[in-house]
Amino acid sequence: HYRLPLIENVATPKVEEAKREEIGFRTVDPGPPAKYQDVPKESLMLTGDENIIDIDMIVQYRIKDAAAYLFNVKDPKTTVRDAAEAAIREIIGNRTIDEALTTGKIDIQNSTMALLQRILDRYESGIEVVTVQLQDVHPPQQVFNAFRDVTNAREDRNRLINEAQGYRNDIIPKAEGAAAEIIQQAEAYKQERIQRAQGDASRFRQLLAEYQKAKDITKQRLYLEMMDEILPGIEKFIIDQNSQRGLLPILQLNRDGSGEGSKVGAVTSEEKKGESP
Repeated sequence: HYRLPLIENVATPKVEEAKREEIGFRTVDPGPPAKYQDVPKESLMLTGDENIIDIDMIVQYRIKDAAAYLFNVKDPKTTVRDAAEAAIREIIGNRTIDEALTTGKIDIQNSTMALLQRILDRYESGIEVVTVQLQDVHPPQQVFNAFRDVTNAREDRNRLINEAQGYRNDIIPKAEGAAAEIIQQAEAYKQERIQRAQGDASRFRQLLAEYQKAKDITKQRLYLEMMDEILPGIEKFIIDQNSQRGLLPILQLNRDGSGEGSKVGAVTSEEKKGESP
């Protein structure tokens, strides 16, 4: 390129070179070991749930339009740093501290990179953002211990919730199984009682039919059947008023012919009178 000596300068920016800006910290000595200096005015930010968080971030970019890079922005390095800080603050302001510290880092990086590129394009800076990387994300040192206690308490709460959920998942099926078993037993008992009642009703209907045909015979049969059920095995006394003797022993014979002593006897009328006052 031609230039007028002493009047003009030729600027040749390195368009293939990847440039880097640090947000929230500065590299003091690349080392090894590397030494860094924190820049709190850049790193301290407020999350969407109103917690303070300390973030260090690296932005890598390159020149995609040399003319725009040289003539549209006065200080490209400062422009990139200020735009990156504005982008990360806006993104963090829409996230919770848990997202920033745990599962939301990748999303925060991608969202910050997209927003930063839009800002630089509005400036017509000729700059293309290559990567945005969160180097370090942590609570401020002044409240780190308190935050750790809160985190531990949250983990304990989640653990207890999981244990309770596990107990619930274990006890409910057992209770449902026990309830189903009780219902089945009750249903079986119900059917048994119904069938028994139906059988009793059928027997009584048959008995009624026989009773209507022969009332006296049916009464006598029922009486004998009842005596046959209740008399065996109980202590019995037969009173004979005409007998002149006392208690008469009676030998009770079993159906197999064997004799068995029994407290069965006869009481005379005289003894009965003698017992009267």
